[in-house]
Amino acid sequence: MSEEELPRLRGDIDRLDREILERLSQRASCAKRIGEIKRGPIYRPEREAQVLRKIAELNPGPLSGEAVQRIFREIMSCCLALEQPMKIAYLGPEGTFSESAARKHFGGAPDFQPQSSIDEVFHAVEAGGVAYGIVPVENSTEGAVGRTLDLLLASPARICGEVKLRIRQHLLTQASSLDQIKRIYSHSQSLAQCQDWLARHLAAAPRVSVASNAEAARMAAQDPETAAIAGEAAGQLYGLAQLASDIEDDPNNTTRFLVIGRHDAGPSGRDKTSLVCSAPNRPGAVFHLLESFAKYGVSMSKLESRPSKTGLWEYVFYVDVEGNRSDPSLAQALTDLQDRAAFLKVLGSYPVAAL
Repeated sequence: MSEEELPRLRGDIDRLDREILERLSQRASCAKRIGEIKRGPIYRPEREAQVLRKIAELNPGPLSGEAVQRIFREIMSCCLALEQPMKIAYLGPEGTFSESAARKHFGGAPDFQPQSSIDEVFHAVEAGGVAYGIVPVENSTEGAVGRTLDLLLASPARICGEVKLRIRQHLLTQASSLDQIKRIYSHSQSLAQCQDWLARHLAAAPRVSVASNAEAARMAAQDPETAAIAGEAAGQLYGLAQLASDIEDDPNNTTRFLVIGRHDAGPSGRDKTSLVCSAPNRPGAVFHLLESFAKYGVSMSKLESRPSKTGLWEYVFYVDVEGNRSDPSLAQALTDLQDRAAFLKVLGSYPVAAL
């Protein structure tokens, strides 16, 4: 490219920026008018999922599909805030992976409110103090988050979305070298996710489990001889450098979060339904339950058992299946399952997580 082309290209960018701004204003006006006409929840997870999928399909490049989805997520977030700024609860404090998941799903416009526990996120949603909550439900390395599953069983809150967040763990510290680190703070799950790296590089340093990765970063910011294992957001919040990056043992380490609210979602075209059920205490009972899905051609993607807490050696089963509960085949399967199960609760139907 010659130097003579630069003024022309910069002029093209200025013109395109003006056109983008004009189109954004038109879109925001349409969204605001829709908000004035609609009754019920302003946020419709199935509609957002459809828009994001279509954008990724239409994307000609050179930006990646994930990049254009992030941009359009922010556009939709700001347009929603014009009519009704949302309050979103997440497992705090600030700087946690739960906050990152909340911002990934809802964009930057809502009022994000950190909660001290998963229980408090559920309580905030149930009481109507927030519109939605974000809670972790499983990690690809460490498995299910039992407290979230237990609360889903007991709570009237509904699942209306999911978020999958790639978990990148970093060693955050004020120290300039590994041999200066005398102690390591992190959440117990993050310590477990990085145990091979720690055994190779900091085997002698005691590992201290704390309430959250963000709390670990706060503590490390107060003592130059300590380090925290946490995400990038926590490091930025507390001014810590990344002495080592991406130290998780599994390079595909991912946590799945659920969006909970007081409603589930309508069909988006690519959905998931979560439910919990129990089987009568007799031989072959679990097989008899799952037969309902096979009978109507419903694909099951997850089966997790948990103690029911109602009797010794009694269990409930958490199941994820493909489809929305209003789909004819799944509706028939659920009706059949209702007749077979000792207990059944549909936790919600919702769009499959975007990129």
